Amino acid sequence: MSRFDRAAELLDLEPGLYKVLRHPEKQIIVSVPTLMDNGEVEVFTGYRVLYNTSRGPAKGGIRFDLQVTLEEVKALAAWMTWKCAVVNLPFGGSKGGVVCDPFKLSAGELERLTRRYTAGIIATLGPDSDVPAPDVNTNERVMAWVMDTYSMHMRHTVTAVVTGKPVEMGGSLGRREATGRGCMIVTKEALKHLGMPVQGTTIAVQGFGNVGSIAAQLLQREGCKIVAISDKSGGYYNKGGIDLSAALAHVKQHRGLEGFRGGDQISNDDLLTLDVDVLLPAALENVITSKNASKVRARVICEGANGPTTAGADSVLDEKGIFVIPDILANAGGVTVSYFEWVQDRGGYFWDEATVNNRLTEIMTRSFADVLQLSRQHKVNMRTAAYMLSISRVATVHRLRGIYA
Repeated sequence: MSRFDRAAELLDLEPGLYKVLRHPEKQIIVSVPTLMDNGEVEVFTGYRVLYNTSRGPAKGGIRFDLQVTLEEVKALAAWMTWKCAVVNLPFGGSKGGVVCDPFKLSAGELERLTRRYTAGIIATLGPDSDVPAPDVNTNERVMAWVMDTYSMHMRHTVTAVVTGKPVEMGGSLGRREATGRGCMIVTKEALKHLGMPVQGTTIAVQGFGNVGSIAAQLLQREGCKIVAISDKSGGYYNKGGIDLSAALAHVKQHRGLEGFRGGDQISNDDLLTLDVDVLLPAALENVITSKNASKVRARVICEGANGPTTAGADSVLDEKGIFVIPDILANAGGVTVSYFEWVQDRGGYFWDEATVNNRLTEIMTRSFADVLQLSRQHKVNMRTAAYMLSISRVATVHRLRGIYA
């Protein structure tokens, strides 16, 4: 919200509109009683926050995690509002979560928890009102349960109520790769803007999960050299380039990079300060802070993760002249293809993967250019420009619609 305030100030947002955009529209807390395998009933707490729906239905993931709080869900719902607006999707922002440890729940318990949570928030759900998606510790299977529960209540199949579903039941081709692909597209645009050749560009990727591993593979295909990768077990550096197929095979066999022999072992902190052209943090939030930002040597940072850079680190990176592609732009490929999935479900007509990827490239490239233009016009960094662009788009709709009294 400190970044929102800065952008609102630069936009000279009128006080009334500032107040409207500073508050979520709807905050829901539900009890989620769930029958456990041992016959006992546990009661979990679930949240759903709709932050803003002026531009269209709310869009945002559902996470299952012990750390879920209402404050976190509110912040993430606001984030989704700006993320959808920065790539100009006709969506608002939402987020949801259940406080639980999904790794201690059986498949049956997870299903019963998901269905009861869905029933608890069903009044806000719908293709025209609020469209969930997978998030931390949720996946295609969880989305299938949400869709089925909603459809049972509606008495007909409603595929467009969630995105990130299995392809067999209305999911979109290219969705799994979308966030990593979006990172690749904006990284190439940044290199072009800075006059740096794509061929031979060195890249360090923190986080070798879905986003990081796919972004690494796609960037390598474009001619970049991936010299370092990492996961929670630590990092691996190879000046000559990491063999990504060997790394992926190792992860598949061992469920992580631990023990990978394709590079020298380094810590996750060391990876962030390597002498590379591009740093792609695609793991946790708050990894680049005011304490280590001065040691970052990359020329470009592409934020694959949500919130990898703290607000305090922004000014340090600015002073060093590091070009940061902010998270609300860099990782918006996922929500963009979620939008494509929603469109395909509503039309009942599905696109091939090439069409999905071409349309994603078009939107990400245009959005990068829009943010860059605003950045130059107002002489601000890309993050501030991205917030200014998204907030101005939401504010414009509010002015046009007025306040219902």
